[in-house]
Amino acid sequence: MTGRFAITLVRGDITEQDADAVVNAANSSLLGGGGVDGAIHRRGGPEILEECRRLRASHYGSGLPTGQAVATTAGRLPARWVIHTVGPVHSATEDRGALLASCYRESLRVADELGARTVAFPAISTGVYRWPMDDAARIALETVRGTPTAVEEVRFVLFDDPAYQAFARHLG
Repeated sequence: MTGRFAITLVRGDITEQDADAVVNAANSSLLGGGGVDGAIHRRGGPEILEECRRLRASHYGSGLPTGQAVATTAGRLPARWVIHTVGPVHSATEDRGALLASCYRESLRVADELGARTVAFPAISTGVYRWPMDDAARIALETVRGTPTAVEEVRFVLFDDPAYQAFARHLG
């Protein structure tokens, strides 16, 4: 389970990724929202929301806790699964880096349980949760590199050039 894997960076739209699993930077309700979460729910269609509602009705009545991950179908997305994870809101007074790292570790754990070989991640918590991109890139790459997994390719799908450049600085 600790084989070598490729880490690639792509500038683009995570909803267009042909991967076994795409990671959704979800809110704890699992019922859709803005940013990546809204885009995945819109493009993936009602099947994703239906499974998320079932998860809320069973295991996650209070919502998915920050740093945890759970999978659903990918609906109409090119991927097979969506792995939903809830990133932390950035705080200038409290170090929440361990929670952000947990999003990546838990997503890879779920990917392994599913048998996913390719996983596409967004830059978790960098949108409305205001995590500084450079720090988010450092945490993401350090965590993925240090997490044992059977995944063969981890792809970071970055929406704009500043995000891509931040990840590229920390990849080298």
